[in-house]
This record gives sequence, structure tokens and C-alpha cells, in this order.
Amino acid sequence: MAVTGAAGAGPPTGPEEAQVGSAEEPREARVRLPQLRLDELLEELQARLDAARVPVTVCTVCEAVLSVGRDLEQALHGIVEAAAVLVDAEFAALGVIGPDGTRLSAFHTVGVTEQQITRIGHFPEGHGILGELIRHPEPLRLAKISEHPSSYGFPPNHPPMNTFLGVPIRVRDQVFGNLYLTEKRGGGQFDGEDESVLSTLAVAAGVAIDNARLYEESRLRERWLQANAEITHSLISGSERAQVLGLIADRAREITGAALAVGAVPMEDTDSLSMEIAIGPEAETPRGLVLPVDGSLIGEAFSTAAPVTAPDVSHDERVSAGPPRLTDLGPAVAVPVGTGEGGVRGVVLLIREAGETVFTGKEIGPLRGFAAQAAVAMELAERRRDAEEVAVLEDRDRIARDLHDLAIQRLFATGMTLQSAGRFIDHPEASEHVVRAVDDLDETIKIIRSTIFGLRSRESAGGAGPRARVVRIAGEAAPVLGFAPSLRMESLVETLVPREIADHVVAVLSEALTNVARHAHADRADVALTADSRQVRLTVTDNGVGVQADGRRSGLRNMAERAQQLGGELELSRPEGGGATLAWWVPVPAA
Repeated sequence: MAVTGAAGAGPPTGPEEAQVGSAEEPREARVRLPQLRLDELLEELQARLDAARVPVTVCTVCEAVLSVGRDLEQALHGIVEAAAVLVDAEFAALGVIGPDGTRLSAFHTVGVTEQQITRIGHFPEGHGILGELIRHPEPLRLAKISEHPSSYGFPPNHPPMNTFLGVPIRVRDQVFGNLYLTEKRGGGQFDGEDESVLSTLAVAAGVAIDNARLYEESRLRERWLQANAEITHSLISGSERAQVLGLIADRAREITGAALAVGAVPMEDTDSLSMEIAIGPEAETPRGLVLPVDGSLIGEAFSTAAPVTAPDVSHDERVSAGPPRLTDLGPAVAVPVGTGEGGVRGVVLLIREAGETVFTGKEIGPLRGFAAQAAVAMELAERRRDAEEVAVLEDRDRIARDLHDLAIQRLFATGMTLQSAGRFIDHPEASEHVVRAVDDLDETIKIIRSTIFGLRSRESAGGAGPRARVVRIAGEAAPVLGFAPSLRMESLVETLVPREIADHVVAVLSEALTNVARHAHADRADVALTADSRQVRLTVTDNGVGVQADGRRSGLRNMAERAQQLGGELELSRPEGGGATLAWWVPVPAA
């Protein structure tokens, strides 16, 4: 492996001796090689070699480059090996210029052992002579590296190097990197023929790199398409929004090579975002955090509906104000799931490990398209669910109409008939049975009318009925209580509890659980809600210290007043095992 000129530090590893494919390699191995612009390449190679009058055949150069295969890393290392062999240099290296255009992001070498690389340390970043080639991408040939004005010496444990030859590698209209050779074997100097051969190899290398890049880009597009198909399938299968957002974050993390992925969603009636999903190392740190839209990284992506980047999250106040939370992580990008026109449904934050490269435009473009397509799939799934809900509501309306127009009318007619017939029955017991049957029919009619009310209640169908509201209140109280209260709901709560009474039930339950959390010192609470055609009853029982005689009564007084307004009562008792039982009940209005 080779470490070049005054770049400063040891590069990545590679084989010590350079070998390239020979003309005797199997034909089928070469058939699979990239063939982009091959005729033009061969003509240019032959013209350059003929003009330089060098003893190297075009087949030798082609074998050296085209045998590197499709993988980009393999291609780069193969080019370095070919350069060392064709120009007969002791050390060879290839530096890849980073996205900023001023530093090296990768370094491939030949001629230095693993032990030497370990002793030298970090690979060169593009200072000294290597920086000179980055700033001025033209062939550079030196008899002695130390005599050049840009040279500033070698790091400790670096092998001695004097002669130097470097040429740029161009891919299309962009300088991809530079090829460096040092120490001509035999102690000679690099000459014009060496420079011509290396320049010719750089042209061929540009084609090989371009082919490898195109291949990698096609594979990357294929992975994005597969991820989109997986998300669409998950949505069609009925997965919840949080599950889908987690899948989006996980697939984006895998494809982009991020260490941590966070999924954030907007909170209702607030200008904040909740980090519901976190996948990867340090996932517990951001999970559950609530950040304001204004002033945060994810908030900026959410409000602008555009990606936002950060070079280092550990020192970015938009990620976490105060002491840094994510100390071992570095570059980040926040990508909105959705667009400004269709509405942003959430934000995916991807963070790489500290010291890794920042997210580039080439990476952010496909990532943004992936998130936008995922948002479209989410919207289509929501539209499908809305259509299904409308169909359910229409079916409920039809059932309610049939119950009202057919069942109730027949039951009412039957009751009238029995009432009329009862006047002609002389036997007391038979007359009593008829009266009881008429009362039962009347009660049945009330139940059916309550059912009709429930069927026609769109709020109940939408998840905002008494049952859903009670479950939500119990869930919200769990963090304050320190445990989740048990819930038991009997009978047709959704249809038998009118909206006005449901509002009071929710308020009383919230107050009761708050009192348990503040005063009871309990580790268990049981909530029961029952309803029939006569009354609605809410019971809250805990195993705490009970109601203190000198305690505040404002909360209990409010609950009692609510019951009295509706013609009900509040009862407070102490079970034999300790604790307290609150029973709140109100009558159900006649249908």
C-alpha cells in the first residue's frame, strides 16, 4: 500500500504487493465487466500510448482496469494496484475527494504493510502535496517531494519518499480524486512516459468508477423501491400510523447507514412534536421527548416541509438545548414525511456516528422522495379507511331506520293490542302477566331507541364515544398514579350513555383518579362503568389510606354537584380491606 507525499498520515489498508489480471484470465470473467463507452475508451487509450511511445499495450491497461468488477471499493483498489504495476512504482495511492471539494474522504493504498499503517495513524486528509493536487487538478511530477513549497514533511513512522507523480481522475465533468505514485523502482525518476501511462490509466479509471457508481445507484434505487413497497403493504394490511412511521425510520436508517433513526409526529392542539419512535444506539435518550416546532431541527423540517441538516448533533442547540444528549453521534438530517400541499404527517431524523460524513444532496434527494411516496401511501390508506367508515355509518343509518320504521312500530302495535285485550281478561294472574308483558315491550322499545341513538352517533363510530374517552383518561392518569388502573365496562355503554352524561362521567373519572394520585398513596385502582336503561354508574376503588377527615373536599363537592344536576348521587365508602370506594350514579333520561 502506498502513502504519498506530505499528506501527513497513514491510509487505509490494502495488499502489499500489486497484481493485475493477465490476458490468460477466463473469457467469461471479462464478459461481466462494465462496457460503457468502450470503443471511445480504447481509441483514446491507444492514441495516448502511441503518442508517448511507451512499451505498454492497450490490452494491459484494459485488463488492469476492467478486471476490477462492479463494486466501487473493489474498483478503486484495483486501479491503485494497476497504477503501481504499469508505472513500476514502489508505493501507489488513490485519494477520493470529499463532498466539500477541499478534503479527502477516502484513501486506498498499495505498498505499506498493516503494521506501518497502524503506526502512522489517520489517513491523509488532503494537506501538503495532496492538497496541491486537489486545488490544481493537473499532472504533477516531482524529483524530490521535500523541495516543493507545499510540502511540510511526513508524520512519524512514515516510510521515506522522494520522487512523486500524481494525476487527477475525472468522472464525466467532475474530478473524482487523484492517483499518486512515489519511489520509482530501481531508484530512477518518473518521466514523461510514466506520466502519460498514469494519465491514460486515469481516463480508464474514470470510466470504471463511473460504471461502478451507476451500478451502486441502481442498487440503491432498488432498495428504496423495495422499502416503499413494504410500507405500502403494511398500510394496506391495516397497520397503525406509529407502526408505519417506525418502519419508514428503520428502512431509511438501514439504507443511508445512519446509526440512529427517530420518528416524530405533531401533537394535537399544540405547536410541538413528539418523538414517538427511536431505533438504534441511544434510542432511549430521544424517545418520548417533546420538542417545540419553533427552534428545533425537526420542527424546522416540519414547518418548512423540506430537509434540514446538522453537521454535529452533539453541539447543535436545535437538537437539544443545554448539555448535549447525543454525545457519540454526529451528522444528521431531518426529512419531512409529506409535502406542504398535502400536509406533513411527521418527521424522520437520521443521525450518523460521530466523525462520519455529512448527508449530501445525492443522499437527501432519494431519501426525500422515499418519504414523500410513503406519505402518499399513508394518505391513500387514510382515504380508504375514511371510505370504509362512511360505508359503516351508512349501514348504521340503514339499520337504525329499519329499527325505527319496522321493529319499534310492530312492538308498539303489539303492546297496544295486549293493552286492549287486557281489559277483557277476568283472571287476575293472567291480567297481571299481560300488564307485565306490556311493560317489558315498553322497556324493549326504550332500549331499541337508545340503540338507534348509538347507531346514528358518528362520534361513537369515530372513536370519541364514552368507552374510548374513559380508556384515554385512564391511560393519561397512569404516569401520575405510577401504575395503570384496571378498567371494567359492562353493557352497551356506547349506546346507553348520552353525550351530556358522558361528559360528566369523563370529568368525574379524571377528578377521582387525580385524587387517588395526590392523596391515597395507593398502588392499585379499579374503575368500573356500567349502564342500563335506568342509570349510569361509575365506581372508582383504591387500596390507599382512605379519605382523611381533615382533607380538602372541593373535588368531592364538585363531583357531587355534577350528580345532583342530573338527578343522581355521589356515595363515598371505605371497604373492609381499606382504601376508598367512590360511587357516582345518575339516571338515564327516557328515550
